[in-house]
Amino acid sequence: MAKPKNPTTGGRRRLAATDTESESKAAGKIGGAKSGGKTRRKTSGKASGKAQAFRARVRMYRQGVGDCLLVSLPRSSGDGLFHIMIDCGVLLGTPDQRGWMQRIVADIAETTGGKVDLLAVTHEHWDHLSGFLDAADELAAIEFGQVWMSWAENPDDEQAQALEAARAQAIRALRLAEARLGLAGAPEAQPVADLMSLFGSRGRSTRDALDAARRLAPAGGPRYLEPGETVPLDDAAARVHVLGPPRDETLLRRSNPRRGEGYGFALGFALDEALALMDEEAPDGPFAARWGIPLVLARSQPFFRRAIDSPGQEWRRIDLAWLDGALDLALRLDRDTNNSSLVLAFELAEGDVLLFAADAQVGNWRSWQALEFDGGAGRLSGPDLLARTVLYKVGHHGSHNATLRAQGLEQMTRLKTALVPVDEAVARARNWTRIPLPELLEALDAQTEGRVLRADAPAPAAAADIDATALRFDVFL
Repeated sequence: MAKPKNPTTGGRRRLAATDTESESKAAGKIGGAKSGGKTRRKTSGKASGKAQAFRARVRMYRQGVGDCLLVSLPRSSGDGLFHIMIDCGVLLGTPDQRGWMQRIVADIAETTGGKVDLLAVTHEHWDHLSGFLDAADELAAIEFGQVWMSWAENPDDEQAQALEAARAQAIRALRLAEARLGLAGAPEAQPVADLMSLFGSRGRSTRDALDAARRLAPAGGPRYLEPGETVPLDDAAARVHVLGPPRDETLLRRSNPRRGEGYGFALGFALDEALALMDEEAPDGPFAARWGIPLVLARSQPFFRRAIDSPGQEWRRIDLAWLDGALDLALRLDRDTNNSSLVLAFELAEGDVLLFAADAQVGNWRSWQALEFDGGAGRLSGPDLLARTVLYKVGHHGSHNATLRAQGLEQMTRLKTALVPVDEAVARARNWTRIPLPELLEALDAQTEGRVLRADAPAPAAAADIDATALRFDVFL
């Protein structure tokens, strides 16, 4: 696994981030870092003790496999900071998952003085939403000025309604399959359960968490965004360009890269459409009832019991054949949900772009190439925004199908910093051996000259514009 290289910085010292709103009275100047009245111990480097203005501060929290980011921009009025929170979650089963989210949201409340101007919620996966349930009390201490979601979460949108109905049907079928596979001790049981954990548990679902996030919006509810929109930020010298998700159904369902399109090798899964074969009730079998013997009755007879229950004789059974497509269906559901990610490009006054790709996969990325945006003096294309990108929140925790090569990273010729919210040990425990993908990490390392920040690894040693604690990374522009 490639490790980030340490850039040479000529002896520069790391800046200390100030975590309360009081410092922002000086139009975004930074000084000493404090939390709860106690000086926060720094992980490495020394504070310069010298105030310095920034154009943007991007904070990535380090809970592991899960996204929660806080972007802070100086207000045009010069009075304080404009705060944007993006997602709030961690993978189900992460050690101390509830505690992580409570500490993170408490830190956001302290940093922002209890006022977040904009909350962006990207898509319906637990590792992006869990905090809206687990840290509900801490969130209640924050006032949210706006809540943004994609058109795919709009309950009044016909296409979104169809996507949600299909997702809900698939989840119901897969919950049944998960239970049946588990009872049968089938080898597919654990991979299916791991994928289904992305949608929460039976008692607390991603739909519950998404609805909790929706309720944080002020009167009038969330704003649902369309690809190609450009939204100026009130009182902040920045604009937001909406890249995804696409409306094109073919692109929404395009998840795996073709050979050479991404990093690593193309898997080329042949996923069958098993959903139509799965229902709330398990089928009795492929033959008419008069030609079969119920399993309970068969087990009461010594001959059949020896044939079906003896070690090595599992192949004789067909009662679970209807579940053969469960793992493929779970993979499809996971990827289709990732591809519905809200993708935002924040364009700063000088033209630099901060790209937040959530978990967008191949079809979402490909759709950006044809988009055009209001560029103020002219039009901006999707490739123009990629070419201006200086900070990239890496898609889907660094997986093989969430960062394209020629139509993605290679277009980011000005990229300086990559953020990867990942915990490799947690991913390996789920047998997700391609998260993070070594080939992608190597490409990011080369593109950024060693400025790849992983949630599970220390920061590059001598970066003057990066501050780190055990809870978060801060990157200053």
